[in-house]
Amino acid sequence: MSAGRVVALLVAGLALVGFAMWVASQRHLERATLAGDLVLPDLEHHVNAVTEVALRKADGTHATLKRNGAGWSVGERGWPADPDKVRKLLLDLGALNIVEEKTRLPANYPQLGVQDVDSPKATGTRVEVLTPARTWALIVGKSSSAKSGYVRLANAPQTVLAAPLLTVDADPKGWLDRALIDVAPERVRQVEEKPRQGAGFSVTREKKEQTDFTVTPLPKGRELTSSGAADGIAGSLSSLTFDDVRKASATADAGAAHALFRTFDGLEVDVAGRKDGTRSLVTLSTHATAKQTEAEAQTRNARLGGWEFEIPDYKYAAIFRPLEDLLKKPEPVKKTATESAPGKAPSAGKPSAGKTPAAGKPSAGETPAAGKPPAGKAATPGKDASPDNPAPPDTPK
Repeated sequence: MSAGRVVALLVAGLALVGFAMWVASQRHLERATLAGDLVLPDLEHHVNAVTEVALRKADGTHATLKRNGAGWSVGERGWPADPDKVRKLLLDLGALNIVEEKTRLPANYPQLGVQDVDSPKATGTRVEVLTPARTWALIVGKSSSAKSGYVRLANAPQTVLAAPLLTVDADPKGWLDRALIDVAPERVRQVEEKPRQGAGFSVTREKKEQTDFTVTPLPKGRELTSSGAADGIAGSLSSLTFDDVRKASATADAGAAHALFRTFDGLEVDVAGRKDGTRSLVTLSTHATAKQTEAEAQTRNARLGGWEFEIPDYKYAAIFRPLEDLLKKPEPVKKTATESAPGKAPSAGKPSAGKTPAAGKPSAGETPAAGKPPAGKAATPGKDASPDNPAPPDTPK
């Protein structure tokens, strides 16, 4: 081998070693400076410019939060989103900072829940944050503690442990503004119940100072379980929330039960309810009977009209409570002695009251008739004779 070739190999070797040392130093420097850096640079300065947030999981579950005017809505439902929950998500994404680096190997992604959601076995959630000028995309994986969790920038290999812990939900129901209606119990004057089956009734009070509601009409011979048995119905629209919402169908009100709430200040709220399998569904409409509640009725109708809401079962039961649930159980009918043992004959040998003893059988304490032996005992020839009753002659053999 020539000397020039040896020198060339030596130079190449030294260059390779130098490059390796430089890479190592850069990696060390990168790890030292990454801790505390933002995962999504510049997002914190553009939170107010975000127009959409999309969340998606591998099973197809997805939620789209859209800014419209001054508020947010859930795209899959068309209903307003909880503004506080959306704002918290955006602020947490903007402040998300690196605690430490984790794996770069795709084979290890499932352990941290940061694999791409295109994989059918992925458990993480892909979050995309959109502004007119830029889009950020992040895979949110498993939590590490109550304050941090694993994340990975989409299309980047590096996984990091980051804080704060993000709360992401790809189910549209999780982002809904669930406040439905709030009618304070002290406002309610009357509730008129019209069930699908069974008797209708009303619960009423004449004055606000009256604590308990009267129930009319009551079935004959029945009474309430207590003086306040119907009070819960009047309070059933207080801070009412829902679980899910959808556009009401044209037949949603067909065959529904109705509960009409009337307030002292002239607001009427008609709640129509029906069961769909295990779901409890209601629609609401409002009407004003006094000028002071006209604006309230219009505002509520504009928000609630044309929608059908799924509410908790216990709330549905409180609104549409059957009359029978308010009443004491009827007293069982007491049976007379004759009814308790129908058709039972007197005991043998014991005459019934008012009946004459059978012929030839003296009553208790009665002396048997002369010449007649006591009941059950036959006369003995020659021994039962008397002056007035001579013994009969012997029967010839």
